[in-house]
Amino acid sequence: MLRREQTEGACPSDNVEPARPAPSGRRPAAPAAAQGGSPMRVADGAARLLRFAAAALLLAALAPAASSADDGFTFKWSNGFKLESEDGDFALKFGGRIQADWTFVSADAELGELEDGFEFRRARLFFEGTIYKRVEFKAQYDFAGGDADFKDVYVGIKSRWGTVRFGHYKEYFSLEELTSSKYLAFLERSLPVQAFSPSRNSGAGVHGKRGDAFNWGFGVFYDADDFGFSQDEDRIDVTGRIAYRPLYEDGGKRLIHLGLSASEKDLEDGGRFRFRARPEAHLAPRFVSTGRFAADGATLLDLELAGVFGPFWFAAEHLTADVDAPAAGDPSFDGFYVQAGYYLTGEHRRYKTSSGAFDRQKPKRIFGKDGGKGAIEIAARYSTVDLTGGAIAGGEQDDLTLAINWYLNPATRLMVNFVNADVDGAGDADYVLVRWQVDF
Repeated sequence: MLRREQTEGACPSDNVEPARPAPSGRRPAAPAAAQGGSPMRVADGAARLLRFAAAALLLAALAPAASSADDGFTFKWSNGFKLESEDGDFALKFGGRIQADWTFVSADAELGELEDGFEFRRARLFFEGTIYKRVEFKAQYDFAGGDADFKDVYVGIKSRWGTVRFGHYKEYFSLEELTSSKYLAFLERSLPVQAFSPSRNSGAGVHGKRGDAFNWGFGVFYDADDFGFSQDEDRIDVTGRIAYRPLYEDGGKRLIHLGLSASEKDLEDGGRFRFRARPEAHLAPRFVSTGRFAADGATLLDLELAGVFGPFWFAAEHLTADVDAPAAGDPSFDGFYVQAGYYLTGEHRRYKTSSGAFDRQKPKRIFGKDGGKGAIEIAARYSTVDLTGGAIAGGEQDDLTLAINWYLNPATRLMVNFVNADVDGAGDADYVLVRWQVDF
């Protein structure tokens, strides 16, 4: 990922500089600190999850009391707990997500000693709401990394033409990045999106939509840490995205999505960039990385194409990074992914026109209710990234991922992924990933 890494959830390899390619094209073994699955990590994760669950239960217990205190408010379940005034002027929603992941790996010796592991990939709580319909707010924190890291923390003003938002949230870039991790078809995002998408930062932006056909977003952001803090005014991102749907029928059961994202990165006073990606498994080390190198700025571009036709869906993106770095030969890097899926039980992949991204799945028949079995989805993805350019030899990698997902209900799913990671000149690694997810 460009700039200081901002991954969602901690990983043992987050603070380890990845190995750089040796002149022979072969890579040294991954450092021991980059391996996952230690007993201490599992114990720490369990303790964090218990604290997370206690906080969630406290919120759930307080909500009905708040509702009964004033007959003008109603408390209900709407993919999360929601408290709302009868006139609609005020609303408060709170919930969270738990993603428990198991990782099993087999790899060529050239890639180092890789280990199986378990982690709580995400353990989040949030509350969000509106005040007099026009003011929005949200505060979301992730406990999976050991601290209460900022995710989405913002306030905004809503109007008929758009919403002005201030705070810490995702820049307007990439279909896959803007699709919540709750709704991805795979456990992890693709190689090029990991490497190039700017993800969350602190800043101000404006976004809106026009009917079902068009939505847009534009913002100015400062590079921020996991607590939303930034004092470096020389690290500025100017980022924008437009998404157009020439076809949108039957509530999204038939649609075509076209998107364009761009981000101009300004690094002054000897700033440094780094692009890197791990195989599409979070407990894996990063096999490809440019390392940190001096640069003045960079231009990122992303082309998006997606479609839904009944139970079949597809998506593809091509991302490029052109870096202004004379000492490194002004390198250019790129990557793309293509993915597709099919619902064996007849559902369609849901899409949200306000964000121009995929949305929550709702099985036709809920598991355990009136004999329902839930929804079954199969999917496949090919992704590639090339981090070699100019004087930078960051390596190349291709991933093939196969997935099967079982949606028990709109809030619960079981995911199984098989990932083959082919690192150019170094070897292959095969991962089997399993995730239980509950979000509310």
